[in-house]
Amino acid sequence: MPEYVEEPVRKTEVAGRHQVVVVGGGTGGVVAAIACARQGVDTLIVEQLGYLGGSQTAALVTPMMRISPGGSSIGGINEEIRQRMLASGDMAEHPDWGDGWFNPEALKYVLEHLCLEAGVKLRYYSTFCDVVKEGAAVRGIMVESKSGREALLAERVIDSTADADVAVRAGAPFESGRKEDGLNQAMSLRFNMGGVYFDTFCRFLSARDSSGRQYAWPFVETAHTWDKEWPLSDLFRQGVEEGVIEEEDAVYFQLFSMPGRPGEVAFNCPRILERVKGHSAGDLTYAQIVGKQKIRRLAGFCRKYFPGFENAFIALTAPMVGVRETRRIVGDYVFSGEDVAGAAKFPDAIARGNYPMDIHQPKGTAGTELKNIPPGEYYEIPYRCLIPKRVENLLVIGRCLSATFEGQSAMR
Repeated sequence: MPEYVEEPVRKTEVAGRHQVVVVGGGTGGVVAAIACARQGVDTLIVEQLGYLGGSQTAALVTPMMRISPGGSSIGGINEEIRQRMLASGDMAEHPDWGDGWFNPEALKYVLEHLCLEAGVKLRYYSTFCDVVKEGAAVRGIMVESKSGREALLAERVIDSTADADVAVRAGAPFESGRKEDGLNQAMSLRFNMGGVYFDTFCRFLSARDSSGRQYAWPFVETAHTWDKEWPLSDLFRQGVEEGVIEEEDAVYFQLFSMPGRPGEVAFNCPRILERVKGHSAGDLTYAQIVGKQKIRRLAGFCRKYFPGFENAFIALTAPMVGVRETRRIVGDYVFSGEDVAGAAKFPDAIARGNYPMDIHQPKGTAGTELKNIPPGEYYEIPYRCLIPKRVENLLVIGRCLSATFEGQSAMR
C-alpha cells in the first residue's frame, strides 16, 4: 500500500498575471512565445533551467533533421534563428544534408536574444508543479523555485513541457508508449568530446569508407549499429572482444561535427535500452547513471581505435536526457502513422513535414525503424492536435501533442 503525507491547505502568493504563460522554454515554447509577443500579447516563459532551447541545448541534440518539403528551410521564426546562427558561424549549410548543423551553446544566446527583442518575459529556475483551475478551465500554474511556491495566472497557458506535464495535471487524457507493451522509444544521453584532430580523423574515415565518400570539416558524420555493416564495424567488434566496450554500448553509435566548435564532436549516443519512461524521475536518474558509465567506455574506445582522438576528452555530458517519446495527449484529432504514410492534408493545418516514421527501439540490437513517405510528398499536422480533451484555455505543443506512437515518431 502506498503511503501518503497530508499537506495543510494554504494560500499561495500570486507572483504575476499574464495573457499567455508558456510552460517550458524548449525550441517549440520559444517560438510560440515569440509569435505571441509579436502580436502584442503579454507573454511569459517559465523554464526550469537557466537557458532556453530544451532538447537542442540541454540535451545536446544536434544536428537538426530536415523535415520540410523539397529540402528548403522551414521558414517563419525558424528562418530568423537560422540566419542569426549562420551569421555568427555557428551553423553551416551542406548542399545535400541541409542546414541543421549547429552549435548548441550558441543557440542559447540566439534564442534568448530573440525573446527579449520580441518582449517575451523570462522566468528561469522555476519548476512547474500544478495548475490553477476553475472547472475545466486552466487559469494559471503553480511553480516552485528558490522564491518558494508561487502562482502565475494567465488567460491562456501553453504546455511546452514535452511530456504534457501541464495537461496531465489539468486532467487531460493521455497515452504513453506503443500498444503492444506500453514501452516508450529508447532514450539517449548525449555527450561531446573535445581535443579531436579532424584532419587525421577525416583521413582515417575516408580511407575506410568503400563508397568513396570523402570526409572533411565542418560536415563529419559516422555511425554504427549491430544490424548493419558500417565502415567502422570491425573496430566495434574488436572493442567488444577486448573488453573496451560492451555490446550494448554500441547498439546505436553516431557522431557529428559542430560548426563553431572546431576540435569538438557531438555523439548521438549512448542509447538507454531499459527503464525508458522519460516522465519518471527514477528512470531519468537511471539514464544519467548508466549513460555516464557507457560514455566513459565509449570515450575510451574512441581514444584507442580512432586516429585523431588520442588526446580527446569528454567535454560535456548532457544535463538533460535525450527523450524521444513519453506522454501524448488525446486531443480533438489524433495524428497517426496512417496520416504520415498517406501524406494526409487537413483544413486546419498548422505545419507541414516529410520526416519519416523514425522509431528507436526500446529493446534489442537494431538501430532504428524508418518508414519514408512517398517521394515529393508531405503530411500536415492539424491545429486540433494541440487541443486536449476535457480541458479549456490550454494548448499543448511539441512532441507530446495528440498522436499515436507511430505518428509521433515522425512529427517529433
